[in-house]
Amino acid sequence: MMKKACFTTIIAVFGLVLMQSCGENKDTDVVPSGTYTGVAETVEPGEKEIYVRTSDDKLLELYFTDNTKLTKNGETVEFNALSEGVSVEVQVEKKGQKLDPIAVKIME
Repeated sequence: MMKKACFTTIIAVFGLVLMQSCGENKDTDVVPSGTYTGVAETVEPGEKEIYVRTSDDKLLELYFTDNTKLTKNGETVEFNALSEGVSVEVQVEKKGQKLDPIAVKIME
C-alpha cells in the first residue's frame, strides 16, 4: 500500500514538472482578427511559433502556417530572421480559440 502511494506521488510530481517545462501553461490571449503591434517575446524555431506581447499587454501565441508571410523591409524573409525582442506587426485571423498569423512584419 505504501509503495503504491509513493509511486503515485512520484508520477504526479514528474507530470507537473514535465508540464511546466513544456511551456504549455503560458497565459495567452485570443483577440479578434486584425493587425497588432508588439514585441516577439519568445521565438520557437523548431515549432515555427512565436509569442508576441502587444502594446496593450496581450500575449498572442502564433504558429506559422505555410501561408504565413514573413517580411522585413518589404522583402520576404525566412523564419530564422525572427529573434526575441524584435518589434513586429502581425495580421491575425481568429479561428475558434486560436490565431492564425496571416502576415508578420519585422519592424526593426
